[in-house]
Amino acid sequence: MALSGWGNFPTEVCRTYRETQARELAALVCDVAERRLIPRGLGRSYGDAALNREGVVDVSGRDRLIAFDETNGMLECEAGVSLACIVATFLPRGWFLPVTPGTKFVTVGGAIAADVHGKNHHVDGTLGNFVHELELLTADGSVLRCSRERNREAFCATLGGMGLTGIILSAKLTLRRVQSAYVRQTTIKCANLDVALERLEQSNDDYRYSVGWIDCLASGGSLGRTVLMLANEAAGHGMRVTARAQLGMPFNLPSSAFNLRTVTAFNAAYYRRQREGEQLIDYYRYFYPLDAIRSWNRMYGRRGFIQYQALVPLGTARGALVELLEAVSQAGLASFLAVLKRSGNAGEGILSFPFPGYTLALDIPNRGDATRHLARTLDRILLRHGGRIYLAKDAVTDAETFAAMYPSLPSFRSAKGRLDPAGRFSSSLSRRVGIST
Repeated sequence: MALSGWGNFPTEVCRTYRETQARELAALVCDVAERRLIPRGLGRSYGDAALNREGVVDVSGRDRLIAFDETNGMLECEAGVSLACIVATFLPRGWFLPVTPGTKFVTVGGAIAADVHGKNHHVDGTLGNFVHELELLTADGSVLRCSRERNREAFCATLGGMGLTGIILSAKLTLRRVQSAYVRQTTIKCANLDVALERLEQSNDDYRYSVGWIDCLASGGSLGRTVLMLANEAAGHGMRVTARAQLGMPFNLPSSAFNLRTVTAFNAAYYRRQREGEQLIDYYRYFYPLDAIRSWNRMYGRRGFIQYQALVPLGTARGALVELLEAVSQAGLASFLAVLKRSGNAGEGILSFPFPGYTLALDIPNRGDATRHLARTLDRILLRHGGRIYLAKDAVTDAETFAAMYPSLPSFRSAKGRLDPAGRFSSSLSRRVGIST
């Protein structure tokens, strides 16, 4: 089967398996000993994290909700349960995800494997902080129950481990009690990057949720102009949300649709149209705006795109972000979707992405060598400033660069070696960046 990530690049023909029972999965892992395998959920990692020509195991069918404790919000579920299912089931009952990425169409297992973060990372950290226990099917067919107290090394390697420690079968995580299905959003227009960073720092302790749309094609005095969307929970507005009409993208747009002229015009118009001030907005619109457009990834055409998510430390953030934005602007590779967020403390996962700083996520159309050249340029900027890329988004970084960005890589390799001595769990991404062979 031809598979790709959400960026539709790269595409690989992969041998695929679909099993739902733990016993069947264990038999599969042991019976195809000559093949390397990687688990796959709903395919929302952007690059080649869930690609592997020798074997991809679709575990999205393991989607049962097992138990829920109304007194403390503890949910036990199979790893194929989607975040969309959790939100639809528990938000009407007054519970929401403690951490969520920008799409709800992600499985619990995939969210744990990527140790996802969200708009509240500066306050609450990654999803891993709220995972209490998981069941892990390992390379020898046995099942490990992992937590901070039991099999801790396996637990920390699996958080952010991109499916390379085994197949997550189930997990226990804590949901957050909420007082309504709405947030009160404050919109602030920032004329350039300096204003945006200043306002984010000023508001860091006042808002649980914060995100910024940033115009990565603006230059000069407008470099990094941003629309900040800061929010806190809005109490007393009920749990019912009016369903929105969902748009669709039924076909791939021609590559010529996204060029420097059209995207520059779009970005300028988007910034101009934004209204400052407060408004009441439901959880779906705030946390998952792009989920309202089915298959929005087709907007970048058949060749697809890469999402380059950079993280830079607080001490060098301004200089690094200026260099990154200038490089993108000069390259002329149009990106209408660019997101700026503040990140907080590092997670417990050995390969978890965040640390205190700022993240900049860029959608860059795939234009072959030009896109690869830009990505390499961005990599060099990150290395100079002590930054790193996010594995769940990456499609092009090489092994030498990755090793320099993640000094914890030797520790992960050691943990993986003990869990998977024969290297059974492997992906196109893990081989490309040198995590596994």
